[in-house]
Amino acid sequence: MSIRFINVGFGNIVSANRLISIVSPESAPIKRIVQDARDRGQLIDATYGRRTRAVLIMDSDHVILSAVQPETVANRLDNKDSQTMEDDEES
Repeated sequence: MSIRFINVGFGNIVSANRLISIVSPESAPIKRIVQDARDRGQLIDATYGRRTRAVLIMDSDHVILSAVQPETVANRLDNKDSQTMEDDEES
């Protein structure tokens, strides 16, 4: 398995292989997850001071805040998968 990365905004990149979920930050349970990660010291704020639009939950229990919409992050992940499949077919 190759290592894949995904851009979560402002040049910040995370490992797509470690990503469990991309969720919207509005619900109370997600707000609790973010606060718990902050308390544990496992919150990564990649918003550059902008409004949080997506919360990425990683398999390492880290939580990443992004200023990019969840759909945009997911589309970037899908586009990366499509590009990887095309690259494999050309090989």
